Amino acid sequence: MSEIITVQDFYKDASLLIPERIQKEIGHFNIFRTEEIVATSKGKMPYNRRSYYKISLIIGKSTAEYADKVIEIEENALLFATPQIPYNYHPLTDKQAGIFCIFSEDFFRENYAGSPISDFPVFQPGGNPIFFLNPEKIEEVKMIFGKMMKELASDYAFKYDLIRNYIIELIHTGQKLQPVSGLHVETNATRRVSSLFMELLERQFPLEPPHQKLKLRSAKDYADQLSIHVNYLNKVLKEMTGKTTTALILERIVQEAKILLKHTDWNISEIAYCLGFEEPAHFNNLFKKHTSLTPKSFRALI
Repeated sequence: MSEIITVQDFYKDASLLIPERIQKEIGHFNIFRTEEIVATSKGKMPYNRRSYYKISLIIGKSTAEYADKVIEIEENALLFATPQIPYNYHPLTDKQAGIFCIFSEDFFRENYAGSPISDFPVFQPGGNPIFFLNPEKIEEVKMIFGKMMKELASDYAFKYDLIRNYIIELIHTGQKLQPVSGLHVETNATRRVSSLFMELLERQFPLEPPHQKLKLRSAKDYADQLSIHVNYLNKVLKEMTGKTTTALILERIVQEAKILLKHTDWNISEIAYCLGFEEPAHFNNLFKKHTSLTPKSFRALI
């Protein structure tokens, strides 16, 4: 199993300062010019999973290794990368340009009512993640990235809502370049179980009144609900996401904890209780393990 590269790892590997805001964010987004990252990068991008999504406009001769494919890029391409699939990108000449954005799945969980980002065909395993662009399409894609950069630098209170819309616009731009047959994702037992688990997990949230308590907390709870053995559920999720059932559940609990700490005035004991912790100390330990901050410290940063 390949290593999973986090957003923080990305900044370190690119010799960039980790944004101060990242510790108090529920979801992360940023955008970069490729030539600047290539100039500061420590070397060839390793072939690994990332914990974040990435959309790249690639201008320059290069190769992209994605899952079991090695794709030669002669000039211009649009690449969609998902946390589910390991990949790398290797420039073959010094003449590299382009723009790319990275964002976490959490970035789309807040204030976004559309389909889960992972449901789009360009992010599906087995699909085609790279699209070659003619000059007209290059200008169209550059324009969308340009709007993202402009909004990110602005003081507009709802800029991230606009940026989410621009990401969706990029996705549809790529999907329109894909044959219609390629937009129909093959359904199999593994994908079906994984989708049902994620749907069941999301259905536990949001937690609204403080007395509401999370009903499903363990891998066995979810396996029982899906009428499958817990070992099979673990195998499926590990294959699809690179993570265990327990890891996915805990990540989502921490995500909800961030939302409750940010958007409610519930005290930490109330938040711990509704997330299924009988002892606030256990909640504190889990939250700090995943964020390097105590719940109290995280709330103080907001």
